Amino acid sequence: MDATQNEQNSQENTPTPTPGPNPNPQPQPLSKNAQKKLLKKQKFEAKKAEKKALMKEQKQRDAERKRKEWEDKLAGLTEDERRKLIDSRKELRRETMEKRSEERGQKIQRLTQAKETGQNFVLDLEFSRLMTHSEIHSLVQQIMYCYAVNGRCNFPAHLWLTGCQGEMETQLRRLPGFDKWIVEKKNQSYIQAFSDQKDNLVYLTADSETVLHELDPTKVYIVGGLVDRNRWKGITMKKAEEQGIHTAKLPIGSYMKMSSSQVLTVNQVMEILLKFLETRLESFLLSSNTSEEKI
Repeated sequence: MDATQNEQNSQENTPTPTPGPNPNPQPQPLSKNAQKKLLKKQKFEAKKAEKKALMKEQKQRDAERKRKEWEDKLAGLTEDERRKLIDSRKELRRETMEKRSEERGQKIQRLTQAKETGQNFVLDLEFSRLMTHSEIHSLVQQIMYCYAVNGRCNFPAHLWLTGCQGEMETQLRRLPGFDKWIVEKKNQSYIQAFSDQKDNLVYLTADSETVLHELDPTKVYIVGGLVDRNRWKGITMKKAEEQGIHTAKLPIGSYMKMSSSQVLTVNQVMEILLKFLETRLESFLLSSNTSEEKI
């Protein structure tokens, strides 16, 4: 009887074990909005892969066609004519390669010098969280164009990519040769990158009341990296005001008649600024139709 009673008391006093964390937690279901974004991204990637495959096939067909044309051309020549034509083609290739190598070297020299003495232009990439996958892809293509145009300039600018994180950074690093780009690539914001030059920061936004008529070599001009700005009207101006930095706008309305919104793509703004490093901004705007295009 006593033994039975003691056993019952022991069982009652034994603490109930606390359940530990589930070693195989079930994933939370995606919201409808997240499902739509995922589906859109999957469709985009599928379309991109299909386009890439078609381009590869076309390239192979073109290469085969050119090879056959070359062989047919050689077949109709004498041995001596064939040898001269082959030697001539080899010489042309050699000259082309030397020219490209020389141009590449000159480009590297110009861009390297720009890092020391060039006008500072910043592409603000902190808005990537507000864009879709396809919009980020579009912006990456614009950035690639900006770098290409800058590299062709006789007096290129010192380009900065700030706030480069997340999917934006991932897509940029997929670009061939991106790691060798002669630009400043920063994960931090421009406020942090230029913490000792805050008073020299100028955010270019169409909502500013200050019109930019000339570039000040001591200033750092910032271009907002944002696609579909009509969906986020005033966001760059608001950001600049909250940060307490200067703003300015290109004098587009003074010289060009826009069909509707004065929204320019990132590469259009950059092209105008780069051209101004070699010529006057007003003269370029009068003779250019760049600003007539919209996102």
